[in-house]
Amino acid sequence: MTLTIVANIHAAKGKEDLVKAELEKLIDITRAEAGCLQYDLHVDNENPGHFMFYENWENRELWQDHMNAPHLAAYMVATEGAVDEFTVNEMSRI
Repeated sequence: MTLTIVANIHAAKGKEDLVKAELEKLIDITRAEAGCLQYDLHVDNENPGHFMFYENWENRELWQDHMNAPHLAAYMVATEGAVDEFTVNEMSRI
């Protein structure tokens, strides 16, 4: 069953450009991962520090592989202290 992920990332004040640049680095490498059907980054039109990934994966196991990938670990190191809030919702299409 396809898994939809909605991930919201809120950058700390003054860290918006850093967080955006690090998030953009994830796009191409993640789209090439096994099981990735869609991986689109959005920014809030009213709040440039609020980013959202809309993702679709073939299944939860392949998404979990993504969550444990080295490029995600590198993102976490690069943005340490620059993200105020991060939420992930695992969703299913009705």
